[in-house]
Amino acid sequence: MAEDLEFERFEGNERFSRVIRQAGARGALLYWVGFRGLRKVKSLRISIVQYLNTASLVRGFTHGPLKGKYELSFTVPSQCAEALRMGTVDVAIIPAIEYQRIEGLVVLPDLSIASKKSVRSLLLISKKPIKDVERIALDRSSRSTQALTRILCAKRWQIEPEFFEAKPNLEEMLETADAALLIGDPALRFAMNETGSHAAKVASNLFVYDLVEKWRGLTSLPAVLAVWAGRPEVITKEVVHDFQESLAFGLQHLDEISEEAAAGMNLPAPELRRYLTENIDYRLDAENLQGLRRYFDLAAEIGIIEKAREIVMAEEAVKV
Repeated sequence: MAEDLEFERFEGNERFSRVIRQAGARGALLYWVGFRGLRKVKSLRISIVQYLNTASLVRGFTHGPLKGKYELSFTVPSQCAEALRMGTVDVAIIPAIEYQRIEGLVVLPDLSIASKKSVRSLLLISKKPIKDVERIALDRSSRSTQALTRILCAKRWQIEPEFFEAKPNLEEMLETADAALLIGDPALRFAMNETGSHAAKVASNLFVYDLVEKWRGLTSLPAVLAVWAGRPEVITKEVVHDFQESLAFGLQHLDEISEEAAAGMNLPAPELRRYLTENIDYRLDAENLQGLRRYFDLAAEIGIIEKAREIVMAEEAVKV
């Protein structure tokens, strides 16, 4: 899938924006990165998902006191996992399901991309009621949400549709499917489009399902969508501390993050800030861990993974 990604760079006095365009899709996923003075070091290579919901996690690395300390690369969730699997990076924010598919990883403690009740950036958009859906197009940039969709179909809706992967273009997806899975910024744009817009008019004839909301209805637990994971030999106490500090810096600068994203996504900054504070939870607390374990158990139950391995935290294997 890497061959479907096109990269462009725009240089500026204060920063450059890297734009990842899915070939054939109309939208672009934007990430604003302050890279002045960035130096690459051999000690740690980090792969980061190119969506708004990761911005708070990495703000300290891109704009804060940790800028320049580590080598950063930006892509979509599935490619973050592939980079970690192939050993081209040391730490990555990976789709939760990929922790079960890549041997030998540890999870950085108390960090995740999760949602307690509803998320607005993981949507199943359907031309008919979900019980009548026979064919679902899955956004191929996701793996964790693909698994979540399959779990919900089997366990909540009791349907057995045909699944196939597609580029995240809603109109094209719905030409050949009854329903389409959109994730990340494209889904967020769809959810936040103002009344009267083309997308809002289209949505009035569609059934829209927030997957975290449906997961909560099934399990009474939060959904953990992604985790920071890496090889235990590179995760030191200093590394764990730096990742925690990066998030702390990001949470102190949510206004700036929202305003920067609003300019690129053409969405209101207050709505984006509300999304980052009300829909996204960045911790891996006891409740989120319980939701993650339940997700793994159900994935194994319906055959998405062979078995659910225990979650090993970096603090249990960390080097001093």
